[in-house]
Amino acid sequence: MSNQSQNTAAPDNTRRTLLKMTGAGLVALGVGSALSAQAQAQGAALTLGSDWDKTFAKSDKVDHKKVSFTNRYGITLAADLYLPKNASGKQAALAISGPFGAVKEQSSGLYAQTMAERGFITLAFDPSYTGESGGEPRHVASPDINTEDFSAAVDYLGLLPTVDRNRIGIIGICGWGGMALNAASVDKRIKAVATSTMYDMTRVMSKGYNDSTTKEQRTAALEQMSQQRWLDAEKGQPAVGPVSLELKGGEPLFVQEYAGYYKSKQRGFHPRAINSNASWTLTTPLSFMNMPLLSYIDEISPRPALIIHGEKAHSRYFSETAYAAAAEPKELLIIPGANHVDLYDQMDKIPFDKLSSFFKTHLA
Repeated sequence: MSNQSQNTAAPDNTRRTLLKMTGAGLVALGVGSALSAQAQAQGAALTLGSDWDKTFAKSDKVDHKKVSFTNRYGITLAADLYLPKNASGKQAALAISGPFGAVKEQSSGLYAQTMAERGFITLAFDPSYTGESGGEPRHVASPDINTEDFSAAVDYLGLLPTVDRNRIGIIGICGWGGMALNAASVDKRIKAVATSTMYDMTRVMSKGYNDSTTKEQRTAALEQMSQQRWLDAEKGQPAVGPVSLELKGGEPLFVQEYAGYYKSKQRGFHPRAINSNASWTLTTPLSFMNMPLLSYIDEISPRPALIIHGEKAHSRYFSETAYAAAAEPKELLIIPGANHVDLYDQMDKIPFDKLSSFFKTHLA
């Protein structure tokens, strides 16, 4: 365990690359594509596939079923519920989501199934506007609505007859790590929170890597996205950027690592994942640039927070500064040799033993 390290901020060009990936890149302005009919389909009655289409093998130690629930804004979310076999009585439960631009068939499902093997009832869900979940337009993210998605997942778990509603925790991966910390700050029903390879999406979109964005650069980006709203209004639908992670050569190492996960059919590709097969709307960053996620991170206390990150991750500083701002009880765990995406799916690097002991202790 480590709570001291050097800042591993990435250079400014990586910020520009990330903003392109999230739909705010200046070169992508005005570039749009019609969303597919399948992506537009949503509503209170979701049609959920029954095939096992995960990026990981199905475990024979847990039972699995597709479920849905509705958040406070009336958006119906799709989820996978994992139940430990042969469990009896009321159990502790975990809601899990992320990474940013992923679906429940990827990393969050892997975490959920593995934690169910260790005795927890787990729920991996697609956030609003993505995957099999409802919400229009598609491929939009919001610091408010996506924080609410975690609380809605807690609602669902707490109504299950097999769940002890006083023993519910959450796990956020990548960009949903920031959402998870934000949810735990405001929702006192969440008794423990863990993050893995966390991004604070409001910070990176607003300030850039190493907090280097100037006021003038921020104003220019907001001006451009504000003008994009006129184009979207005229067309009657939001424009989206180019397909994510289509490498053309010369990209930063961390972008290559993302592509190595999301674009590889041997590893993490999924057709419903934005980062595998689509792109965010160009105006998605607007609300993130105006609503900081972690303003009240110290109010998670006295409930515990476990913050996990890879030693070699370009994003490591997000977890280090979040840890510094949080109040006790808190713990920062740095995984030797791991990069950002290693903690998406590498079973020899994701610290499931630590996650299990953390939640068993604090959801006892």
